Amino acid sequence: MALGLALLLAACGGGKKPPGPPPPAVTVIKALQKEVTDWDDYTGRLAAVDEVDVRAQVSGYLESIHFKDGQMVKKGDLLFVIDPRPYQAVFDRAAAQQKEAEAGLALADANLKRTEELATKKVVASQDLDDQRSKQLGAAAALQVAQAEVKAAQLNLDFTRITAPVSGRINRHVVSEGNLISGGAATATLLTTIVSLDPIYAYFEADEQAYMKYVRLDKSGERRSSRDVANPVRLALADEEGYPHQGRMNFVENRIDVDTATIQGRAVFDNPDFILIPGQFVRLQLLGSSPHQAVLIPDEAVVSDQSQKFVWIVNAENKAEYRKVKPGPLNDGLRVMSEGLKPNERVIVLGLQNVRPGIAVEAKEEPIQNFVAGAAGNTTAPVSTDAKKKSASGQ
Repeated sequence: MALGLALLLAACGGGKKPPGPPPPAVTVIKALQKEVTDWDDYTGRLAAVDEVDVRAQVSGYLESIHFKDGQMVKKGDLLFVIDPRPYQAVFDRAAAQQKEAEAGLALADANLKRTEELATKKVVASQDLDDQRSKQLGAAAALQVAQAEVKAAQLNLDFTRITAPVSGRINRHVVSEGNLISGGAATATLLTTIVSLDPIYAYFEADEQAYMKYVRLDKSGERRSSRDVANPVRLALADEEGYPHQGRMNFVENRIDVDTATIQGRAVFDNPDFILIPGQFVRLQLLGSSPHQAVLIPDEAVVSDQSQKFVWIVNAENKAEYRKVKPGPLNDGLRVMSEGLKPNERVIVLGLQNVRPGIAVEAKEEPIQNFVAGAAGNTTAPVSTDAKKKSASGQ
């Protein structure tokens, strides 16, 4: 009987359900509302405003080189000298022929003048006067030919001294002294190249959606087109935090590329310290909107589900709620939410792995400033207050 009573009591006690697990702990922030200006992110490549292949305009032996490989040069600086002696001889001969033509014209002028005086006295026939006029015209034409030959010879002589066509940084010399080089044609010998550095261009591509966004903003008057105004652009190199280089738009291509479905834009930047060089990949931010009110949250609160973006919020009943959002650009380390969130809604930033729709949660609120990235482009996730305390205690 005692054993039966014990079993009965055990069975009755086993009918009670054990207490459930506590609600998962999560960290939340309040969605921030403030006035922002959107900056659209792009990657681009730097290019020189002026890039020149230095080639000879006359043929001959390269006599001397007057620069150090890789140095900065100014427009007009002497770079190469081609042996000028053959061209000097041609010039001297042309100059002598010009003097001969000048003498011939002087004689023709004198003969014409005498013949005209005799013609007024009816001493010579009119045919003789016509002959002298013809000879005078021929002598004048011969002088013009001789003068043109002198100019051509002078040009060729000048071309033996090759100067920098633009200011910038010069490349190495491709041809050494003593080599025979060809000039004056499309196949002329390449001697070196020069690229200008200040200012410098940055080229980038925007897709069709971005292009149409800018068109709509221009039509509504919210943001002028970069075709019409020099909208600001910010630039950063790979090792730079933030966007320290300030530039402006100065060109947008007139068509969308059918292969890439993108349209090319170009910004120009001052580069007085020459830190930017052609060919570098850079990060760019183009002004994307006029100032407007926006809702912002930390980037790590946004979850991706294939092509869909969403966040978890904690409602007034302390239950998790799934919310679709449309993220915009980063602004001062926070992500702009174009759609889906209201100001001051509580958004979960830590503990997302334990959240399910409709479950109750234990929400601990922290200031949104604890989750702001230190600088634009910083890929290190911000650390919450709890995480900092744990790290300090060795946990």
